[in-house]
Amino acid sequence: MRSLTVAFLCVLCVLPAACGRRGGAPGAPGGGAQAAFQKQLAEQLLNARSGAVIEIPAGTYALDRTLTVQTGGLTVRGAGIDRTVLSFKHAASDAGGILVGADGFTIESLAIEDSKGDGLAVRDADHLTVRAVRAAWTGGPQPGNGAAGIHVQGAHHVLIEDCAAYSASTAGIYVERSRNVIIRHCQVEQNVVGIAIVNSVGADADGNTATGNSGGIVVLNTPEATQPGDAVRVFGNQVFKNNLGNFAPKGTTLAVVPAGCGVLVNAASQVEIFDNDLANNQTANVMIATDFFRPDPGRPAGAAAHTAVPAAIYVYGNRFAGGGNAPDGAALQAVRKAKFGGPGGRLPDILWDGYRDEQLGRICIRNNGATVLNGDGPHGFSAPSTDLAPFQCELPKLPAVVLPAGP
Repeated sequence: MRSLTVAFLCVLCVLPAACGRRGGAPGAPGGGAQAAFQKQLAEQLLNARSGAVIEIPAGTYALDRTLTVQTGGLTVRGAGIDRTVLSFKHAASDAGGILVGADGFTIESLAIEDSKGDGLAVRDADHLTVRAVRAAWTGGPQPGNGAAGIHVQGAHHVLIEDCAAYSASTAGIYVERSRNVIIRHCQVEQNVVGIAIVNSVGADADGNTATGNSGGIVVLNTPEATQPGDAVRVFGNQVFKNNLGNFAPKGTTLAVVPAGCGVLVNAASQVEIFDNDLANNQTANVMIATDFFRPDPGRPAGAAAHTAVPAAIYVYGNRFAGGGNAPDGAALQAVRKAKFGGPGGRLPDILWDGYRDEQLGRICIRNNGATVLNGDGPHGFSAPSTDLAPFQCELPKLPAVVLPAGP
């Protein structure tokens, strides 16, 4: 494969402002070395042939517009997740970071900071690899931050590994309407949701750390979905202290996620949650719900049943600690106070709102020592129960996601 590293080094060193210090002049993106760098990078992305490798040296580079990739089989590689930084802090108000619409794309070893839209957005691509990419908003959690750090839509055969995302106003890593996805060994903090898997089929979230978000890991089907998701495994993750107030813009899909959720399954089917460490998520370490504990699930007329209620959910072999002591939402606060005592009382490890469709599959729990609450949502939460017996069942294990070789 052809490498374009030399071209970058040449353009940077012809411009004195860019040589001898990290990334060149940090001022306005339109000046000197930064403008030349941006022009050179945009042209190389535009003109690159399939199989090319574009390497970006260490440095912090200010960009003022979205970078677009439309060439299949392209690799973009930085010098390290914290060494090559593409900053969009001074970009136009509607600018995202990098927008990809090509198959066989790989991006690795760089950071994308302060984009107005998504940090990295991928649309309708096959065979995508995102490795050691950090997407962050350096001012901390704010509603005006870009929506997602890494946002993948309509993609097949996706690997996201060793990445990090901080302070996105919807999700740090957001995968929707996609198939055959692995998200592993990533760090997500101070986002509305750390990892969101939405309307996606065949996804593994494995070995990630989610902490300090409003919700740690969310598996969600939306009622209007043309592709309802299923066959999602959430395992081997560290999910703790996800108690940040939800700062998503009102009206967005994840704006209704209750703060304090570790793993949330909402209206999804065929989900396994196993071998995770879940601790001190103040609403629930695990929540299984139809519509976030609202009395009315709000299913539109004619919507397919499996887009509205959770089914075939299997929770086993997890380790729970703390949590449930300060739930988000009046209904859960009332249940905690009435059924579990005063200030020291806490909700059980696993919460279920009580909406079911057993024709599509039961909710099964094989988790030694775990406690469960059926919130009795269909009856206005009037008779919540902690009886574990209805959940004592097993489901067939879902297969691991296996990614084929690239195109």
